[in-house]
Parts: sequence; structure tokens; C-alpha cells
Amino acid sequence: MKLNPVAAALACLIVLGTECPDQLTLPSDDFGSYWYQGQAEITSYRLQQARYGEMREGRAVLVFVTEDFSRAKHVKLDDFENAGADRQTVLKLNLTKKFTTGIYPYSLMTSVFMPVESGAGPAAVKVTTSAQEWCGHTFLQLNLRDGRYIGSGFSYFESEGDREFSLPVTYLEDEIWTRIRLNPESLPTGDFQMIPGTLFQRLRHVDESPETVSADRSSDGGTATYRLAYPSLERTLTIKFDETFPHGILEWSETEWSGHGDNRREMTTTAVRDTTIMSDYWNRNRLEDESLRAVLGLE
Repeated sequence: MKLNPVAAALACLIVLGTECPDQLTLPSDDFGSYWYQGQAEITSYRLQQARYGEMREGRAVLVFVTEDFSRAKHVKLDDFENAGADRQTVLKLNLTKKFTTGIYPYSLMTSVFMPVESGAGPAAVKVTTSAQEWCGHTFLQLNLRDGRYIGSGFSYFESEGDREFSLPVTYLEDEIWTRIRLNPESLPTGDFQMIPGTLFQRLRHVDESPETVSADRSSDGGTATYRLAYPSLERTLTIKFDETFPHGILEWSETEWSGHGDNRREMTTTAVRDTTIMSDYWNRNRLEDESLRAVLGLE
């Protein structure tokens, strides 16, 4: 039986790992010279975050870096040289947002782990999201195992509680960012099922169920725009990025309803690129390295 391209790529990923060269987007020489130089790409963004029906100023940061990742344990390998077939290379994204609502601060973070050799279908192998604010903190994790996304959720809200669940394998909104960096041509378009972003789920207190989404991509003067619209959620996500390699994320916006009661209104969160640096940040932990935060506008 011949599978359609999405099904074939998914079967390749789940069953055979990376041994499907006809379905893979293999890294180019440009990719290797940029992403395998032993540094991470760190970009800061000026954030205007809609929360409780009002706009909040803050900062967002995208950190992209390649790592050696365990296929079995879904963690960064300590001894990658002796990991054998368990070793795979992922492009990891750490997306953070920090902003304040009145007296108390929010600190949000999503991590996405995407195999560098990714096919046309759903490919993120792991996503984690955490949120901290003065009321408490929450944590969500999705792992791609045995043809399902296995989820764990922990929250201080009674209705959300501590839970285990599973989801069908479909596109994750959270993987779009790494998919853009790996191969924008693989971005899905048209109408299909997608699991909304985990940070959106947290802030809106919605469950993880796949939703119908309509996606399109356009181009204008070297800038590409990818837009996702969720009719049932009354929400759109628009990401603008460089058409040329390494396809840097220029800005993004999220339009949805915010607030409660008379304060509920449609609002748009925006994040606009400020500064990008390349750094082995894990080694930049001395007092003298704090100057890099000023470079990124994080002070």
C-alpha cells in the first residue's frame, strides 16, 4: 500500500527513526555551518501581551540550538559519543515570555524538540511548557511515543489538577517555529487538524484537543508570512520570517479574545524582533557576562 506524503513521513518517523532519506529534509552545507558551530541563536523581542483585557509590555526571547537527543528517553544525551542508534540531532527551541499584570509578574516558557531530519508530517518529538505567577505554577509535557502524543499535566487549579492523557498524532502549533527554521517549504497549508499552542492553552484554560485550522503562506519583498486561523477558538497566529536562510523569525502576532465580562475584547499580542546574537550561553555564567543581557535589551 502506498502512503500519502504526510502518512509516509509519519510512519518513517515513528517506525524507522531517520532511515528514510526519501522523506527527509537533510541539512545543507549552509545549515551545518550555521547550526553546528557550537553556539545558540538568541533573539530578543519587544512584547506587547494582551492579558485580562489590557495590554502589557514585556520581553520575549527565542533560543534555537542543536542538541544530541535520546530517542528512547527524550532528554539531552550526556554521553552522545557512545549513544549509538539512540542518538539523534534535534533543533531545540526555548521560547520565553516575561510580563507583569498589575503587582505580579508572569514567566512563561515552552521548549520544543524537533529532529533535524524531519519529514513533511508531524515531527516534534517532545514539547514542554511551564508558567509561573504569584497564584502558582503549571507544567505540561507531550512526548511522541508509539504513534500517540502522551501527555502529563500539573496545575494548581482544581479543574486542571494532575493528569495523564493521550492525543492523536497531528501537527502541533508549537512545532511551527522550528519547522520554519528547518524548512519553511514543509509548512502545512489549507485546512487540517492542529493542537493549539501550549502557552495559549495555559492562558485560556482550554484543553489540548486538536482543532480545525486554516493555514496559508504568502511572500512580500523577502519576508514570508505564515498565518494560522482557528475558527472555533476565534484566534489567529501570524508569523513573519526571512525567506532566505537561516529564516530568522522577524515578528509574530496573536489575535484573540481577552478579559472577562465587560472587560472582554478582541486584542492582539505582538512580538517584534529587537536583537539577535550567537552565543554559547551555557558557558556565559560569570558576572562579566551579564553585559550580554544589556545587548539583548533584557535589563
